[in-house]
Amino acid sequence: MFLDRLIIFTRYPEPGKTKTRLIPALGPEGAADLQRQMSEHTLSWARKLENISAVSLEVRYEGGDEDRFRQWFGSDIPFFHQGNGDLGARMARAFKEAFQAGMGRVIIVGTDCPDLRDGFVRDAFAALHHNDIVLGPAKDGGYYLIGLCRVIPQLFGKIPWGTAEVLSRTLEIAEDMKLRVFLLNPLGDVDRPEDLPFWEKSTKDISADRVLPKISIIIPTLNEEENIAQCLASTQNASNAERIVVDGGSRDRTVEIALARGAKVLTSPAGRAQQMNVGAEAALGDLFLFLHADTRLPEKFDGWVREILARPGIAAGAFKFRLDVSSRSLQIIERVANWRSRRLQMPYGDQSIFIRSALFREIGGFLDMPIMEDFELIRRLKRKGRILTLPQPAITSARRWSMLGIWKTTLINELVVIAYYLGISPSRIHRFARRTAAPVQKTRIFAKRERA
Repeated sequence: MFLDRLIIFTRYPEPGKTKTRLIPALGPEGAADLQRQMSEHTLSWARKLENISAVSLEVRYEGGDEDRFRQWFGSDIPFFHQGNGDLGARMARAFKEAFQAGMGRVIIVGTDCPDLRDGFVRDAFAALHHNDIVLGPAKDGGYYLIGLCRVIPQLFGKIPWGTAEVLSRTLEIAEDMKLRVFLLNPLGDVDRPEDLPFWEKSTKDISADRVLPKISIIIPTLNEEENIAQCLASTQNASNAERIVVDGGSRDRTVEIALARGAKVLTSPAGRAQQMNVGAEAALGDLFLFLHADTRLPEKFDGWVREILARPGIAAGAFKFRLDVSSRSLQIIERVANWRSRRLQMPYGDQSIFIRSALFREIGGFLDMPIMEDFELIRRLKRKGRILTLPQPAITSARRWSMLGIWKTTLINELVVIAYYLGISPSRIHRFARRTAAPVQKTRIFAKRERA
């Protein structure tokens, strides 16, 4: 359930009706185009924030209509007209409606500040846990961000909007009401011709930000012709990414399918750890993502991977665990796995572990062991920083549960972990797991799925 909401106030870029103070310098069309660029920049980082956190996004607009905004920004964001009244009345209305919808913390931003990024908004939401109001001071005397954890209508009355007194008057009201205030770092906005050099500088910084770190997606395979096409399909829209399939001697069409899907294919002796190390050695990326062939990544995974690994203190990340079949028993298994992954920071390999390539090489990659290679990698990475599990799921095939039975598979998994903690060698554990993993009759759940 979403508790935080980010509301963006913007205006439709209609020539002659937007950024009017910039028309003498840019002309009506140029001023409207600047409004478009700044709005798109704001929506870009806001979407990234929405994708990686429990923040819901909303746009409140002036000018145009809802259909035009949907054509411009897409239909995945709710759009609402700001309504009547001055800026204070419109912001007060937006806050009131968001809190009535059940939000716990609400932030409003505009689109005039090019240096505003998702990091500022994350800091603001964090500050609202201990403060009544968060303000982002603008260098012209206003504010570029305001956040509240309850409705405070007094903050929006008797304010000289559009003047250099907006911030100081707001702080006076907050002081009179004995509100706890948190101030972010001041930023500049672009409203007047003299502000345009600031926008040009920020545009260069934005363009530099778009040089994305390369992601190497490394996929070990062995007789995966039934899964590899869907696996690779889930990666094909990633930006600045390479896909490396490391095959361990498949006797089916795995290699043929991978090549047809545009992946680079390497060969290696069978063994997941060894295959992934071979792929990492050949990889060119700044970031590594290790993907099982029977797993599908979520949409926009590449943006989340880059954002998480750019955070300080994060050693690695993984996606939420989900199976491609649903039943009450399997839902319990998913919940337990995700609790372990989040609380104990112990994701497994079928959650698509990702890591900076430099750190992977620093710790020596995967240890050459026939089983538990992902478990051991995560144990070493925890000494380097936090292991973060994203709320977006990677979808893994439930074939092992189908072939062995739900509870037998779960029991084998737990016995393997216990044996490893007891110091039993990975070779012995591997032999035990293979002996006990003899296929059994499919459960009613999976038989019913196949008949459907």
